[in-house]
Amino acid sequence: MNKYLKYSLVVLVFSIIGIATYYFVAKSGNNTFFSNDEVTYTCPMPEDSVFSNQPGTCHKCGMKLIKVEKEPQQELVYTCSMHPEIIRDAPGSCPICGMDLVRKVSQNQPKESNSIDHLLQPTDNFVVGNYNTTTPKDTTLSSEINLPGMVEYDPNSSVNIAARISGRVEKMYVNYKFQKVAKGQKLFDLYSPELLTEQQNFIYLITNDSGNASIIKASKQKLLLYGMSNSQINSLAAAKKTQPVISIYSPTNGIVQGTDGMSNNVSGGMQKPNETTTSLSIKEGDYIKKAEVVFKLMNTDKVWGVFNVSQGNNSLVKMNQFIRITSELDKKDFVDAKVNFVETQFNPDDKTNRIRVYLNNKKLRFPIGLRLQGIVKSNAVQGIWLDKQAIVSIGSKKVVFVKMDKGFKAKEIKTGIEIDGFAKIIEGISIQDKVVENGQYLMDSESFIKTN
Repeated sequence: MNKYLKYSLVVLVFSIIGIATYYFVAKSGNNTFFSNDEVTYTCPMPEDSVFSNQPGTCHKCGMKLIKVEKEPQQELVYTCSMHPEIIRDAPGSCPICGMDLVRKVSQNQPKESNSIDHLLQPTDNFVVGNYNTTTPKDTTLSSEINLPGMVEYDPNSSVNIAARISGRVEKMYVNYKFQKVAKGQKLFDLYSPELLTEQQNFIYLITNDSGNASIIKASKQKLLLYGMSNSQINSLAAAKKTQPVISIYSPTNGIVQGTDGMSNNVSGGMQKPNETTTSLSIKEGDYIKKAEVVFKLMNTDKVWGVFNVSQGNNSLVKMNQFIRITSELDKKDFVDAKVNFVETQFNPDDKTNRIRVYLNNKKLRFPIGLRLQGIVKSNAVQGIWLDKQAIVSIGSKKVVFVKMDKGFKAKEIKTGIEIDGFAKIIEGISIQDKVVENGQYLMDSESFIKTN
């Protein structure tokens, strides 16, 4: 009997010691074992690993304990993909069609969200630390916008030299693309049986019917329309001898861009070295038809300066706005001009719009293909501005880290145009908010508090 009494007393003593130890640990805040129904608090510093079922401060670092959010338990139900009215709490087969039941998303399961909190999971988008801050500024900003550009031909100044009559090219005096041509310069010699016939008719009229002035005038007008000049017709009347081959002259100054059968790049892009010696498609001995374009001449007295405007600066460049232009030949030599045209079509390749400026090029200061640099001073824009370094882009959204009590919390904002490294704030923060100077630094840091 004494043996059993001693054994019972030992068990009783150990039970009392165990209960007292559990109570003491729970009260001291170092208990790491809690039921799912209890509220748990932990230290923000992950290395401390301090947990408690009561609010308070960490006994290691003195920081205030924070509440640990518990995930809601998800209810597992199974249903048939063909008969959704069949609901079971365990896997199996559909009693109607025999198909395997599939798991169904319960109402308690978290739904997909596009909020910042969802994008930053599993962190709680709160950063603890001491960082330099800045504030948005309510002010007016203006800046100089640098626009890259290039000299291009003005398509409106091009001249097509077409054959006025069918015939055979006897001799070419211009043979290469981009060859310079002066007004009155001989281009090619043409032999035309049809023109030869009209010359014979003209000589016959002035010889045998010189008194019929109206018919002679009509015949002379026909020769003019066929491409002969007044001096050639006068020489024909004086010599009374046909000219089987006539010369065609250039009506204007210009650069040979090509012929009707050549693919031409009139946009003014930089040509390859061998393109400047590209032969024309029409050769001596070729037969050309009436109205066929023999030469395309581009006038370089007036050219375009075409500049690219980046997407963020589209609203800052307007018609008739002043622009200062320099070239890669001499960056100290500048030309002041106005914006003559703003293209409405957006280029999806380089994300830019284009503007055009008409340039006087009689002195040939702007060769085609010359790279330009345009400087446009934007108009002053009033608004709330924030340094771009403070803004973090996370795909389709932009956030900043706003200073709270003991850290910084991520907050979504909307921005507008950008000027000189500043972005215009549309909504999200005000001039009273303090935000981290370099938001990207916090995104890359390991200061996020993990709660899951």
